[in-house]
Amino acid sequence: MSKPQHVATAAWYYALDLAVETGMSTKMLTGSFVALITPFNRDGSVDFAAFRTLLKFQEDQGTSAVLIMGSTGETSMLSPEEKKQIIVETAKMKTSHMPIFFGCTGNNTESTVANVRFAKDNGADGAILAAPAYICAPESDIERFFLDVADATDLPLGIYNNPPRVKSDLHWDHLLRIFKHPNYVVHKESTARVGQVAQVLAAKPNVSVMCCDSPNLGLVVPTMSLGGQGTANMTGNIAPAELATISTPWTSYVEADNFKTAYLKLLPLLHFTYSAINPVAVKSLMKVLGLPSGDLRKPLSNLDGEALAKGIRIVKELGLDKQYGYKVAPISVVAA
Repeated sequence: MSKPQHVATAAWYYALDLAVETGMSTKMLTGSFVALITPFNRDGSVDFAAFRTLLKFQEDQGTSAVLIMGSTGETSMLSPEEKKQIIVETAKMKTSHMPIFFGCTGNNTESTVANVRFAKDNGADGAILAAPAYICAPESDIERFFLDVADATDLPLGIYNNPPRVKSDLHWDHLLRIFKHPNYVVHKESTARVGQVAQVLAAKPNVSVMCCDSPNLGLVVPTMSLGGQGTANMTGNIAPAELATISTPWTSYVEADNFKTAYLKLLPLLHFTYSAINPVAVKSLMKVLGLPSGDLRKPLSNLDGEALAKGIRIVKELGLDKQYGYKVAPISVVAA
């Protein structure tokens, strides 16, 4: 597979630099925005050599941007010191072709502002924010949270509306008010409400409207057909080129037809990667495929037995092992 061209992504990257300087977004991010896993060494420490390998893999396969320390990155199980180290070290690995965003949500407004400022000071291209977990705050308070954080920084920001994880669910009215703030450049929707995506897109906010790639939520097809800018996904950890195709905005019948072919083909893998709580399935499969991932942090544990064997069969049936040169190891390797 030849290396994709990066003209559009590089142009957005330049615009993002301008946005940081001016506090305004001038061009939307489009395409596949992959939520990267956090790789660990055998002793449980963060594996930065693996991070470098994974970032290059994503860039080579046409990924537009990556999110580090999202829910796929097991961010809630990282220590504050590890989070700072990850930002400092991985920001050094970025290129002009693929921006790196970091998950910066703290447990309150002040800690989130501190996280975002640290990320900006250490080379982040942007930050993705969810509502603080566990507190189950009213939506009006969460709206103010997002605006307060944006007022405290000029780093490009994104919102992750993910009620199953945080129990706060922003209506499109909340979202559209927030998106009037010039520092917001990305929106990831993880509800199952097609109507919500439609209302946001109809309002034409100056943000990239993306959705989760879960086939259970069923937002990918309507989001892209209604004019969405891409997907913010985790399956791209395993099938990045396919997610790049699925996440390409539709400007003609060609993109729509390519989308249909790739999406229907990849459905078995999409269902597998969401067969367990994120990122259990994807990280377990990555390990057995020979990608540098390491184990999940306890109390999470790797898939094994038939649950993992199903993922291996899907990879082989789709020909992804040959396409990417995956060296499929015995299932026992996940427990090694």
